[in-house]
Amino acid sequence: MFNITAEDGGARTGILSTAHGELRTPFFMPVATKATVKTLTPDDLKSCDVQVLISNSLHLFLRPGLEVLEAHGGLHRFMRFNGAIFTDSGGFQMIRKGFFVGADRDGITFRSPYDGKKYKFTPEFSKEVQMRIGSDVAMMLDYCAEYPASYDEAKKSVYFTTLWAERFPKNTEQLSFGIVQGSVYEDLREKSAKDLANMDFDGYGIGGLSIGEPKEVMHRMVEIVTGILPEDKPRYLMGVGSPLDIIESVMRGVDIFDSVFPTRNGRHGTAITSRGMLNLRKAEFKNDESPLDEDCSCYTCENFTRSYLHHLIREKEILGMHLLSLHNVCFMIEFMKRIRKEIEQGNLEKFKKEMEKIY
Repeated sequence: MFNITAEDGGARTGILSTAHGELRTPFFMPVATKATVKTLTPDDLKSCDVQVLISNSLHLFLRPGLEVLEAHGGLHRFMRFNGAIFTDSGGFQMIRKGFFVGADRDGITFRSPYDGKKYKFTPEFSKEVQMRIGSDVAMMLDYCAEYPASYDEAKKSVYFTTLWAERFPKNTEQLSFGIVQGSVYEDLREKSAKDLANMDFDGYGIGGLSIGEPKEVMHRMVEIVTGILPEDKPRYLMGVGSPLDIIESVMRGVDIFDSVFPTRNGRHGTAITSRGMLNLRKAEFKNDESPLDEDCSCYTCENFTRSYLHHLIREKEILGMHLLSLHNVCFMIEFMKRIRKEIEQGNLEKFKKEMEKIY
C-alpha cells in the first residue's frame, strides 16, 4: 500500500497505491473542494500531470448531494477526473463561519449555509458519506480547534478526535487516514499522535496547523508528530502549500500536502515562479514581453507575456485568473517532482538553501 523508495535525512520518497493509480510521494494535491479546482478544467489538470486531488465531503454532501453523485457513478465520473481523490471529512469547517453548531461524544452538528438545516456527522456517517462519494482516501472525522486555542479546548479536540478515530470504519475498498490534533501544545500533539499510531489507519493526517500560528511553531509540531507516527505509513500535512513550508516539512518526514495556495494566488494576480513570487498587478510588468517563467513549459508560459497577463489581471478578466492558476498548479506539480529527485540524489538540503534565497 505504501512503500518507501529513497531517504535523505528525515525526508523520503515512496509510492502510495490507490484504486486510481500509484502516487509518488512527496506529492501536492490541488484543492477541489466542491468537485472543481477553481477556474481549471480536467484537461488543464491533465496538462499539468495532476494525478491526485482533494475534495470536501461535507460540501459535496450538501451540494450537489449524494444522490446526484451516485447517479453519475461517483465523484470521479461526476467531475471527469481519472486520478486519485482524497476527501476531507468536513472537520475543518468547525472553524469556518456559518457551518459549526456543536460537538459531543457522538460527532459534530453542522448547519447548511444554503438552507439552515442541521446535520449530525458521526464518525460512521462521515465514512458512509465518503464511501458513497467514491473517493480513494477518506479522512476521519476530527475535531479541529481554532488558533489560538486554550489548552482546555485543544485537550478537548484530542479527546474527541481519539474517540471518533476508534469508531471510524475501515475497509479494503477505500483507504482511511487518521488525523492528529492538539493545536500548538507539545504534550497534546504527542498524546494525539500516540493514540492514533496505535490504530490501524492506512495513513495519517496532521491537522489543525497552518491556521495562523508562527511558522517555527508549526514546524515544531510537525517534528513531534512525525517522530511518533509509524514510519511505514504516509504522513499528510493538511492545508500547507507554500514552497518553503513544503520543503521544511518534507525534511521532517511529511509525504503529502494540499492547499489553495496556488489557485488562490493565481486568482489574485500572483504567480509562483522559479525566481520567486510575482505580483502581476504591478506596473513594472505593463511592457514586459518576457514569458511568465522562462523555466516553465506550461500553456501559460509557452503562449503569453507578462505584459498580457498584467493587462488581464488589471482588468479583472477571468482568463487572467485561469492562466495564472494553471501556471501555479503546474509549477507546484513540477516543484514536487524536483523535490523527489533531490531526495533520491541526496541533495535536498542544498535545494532547500537555493529556495530560501529565491523565496
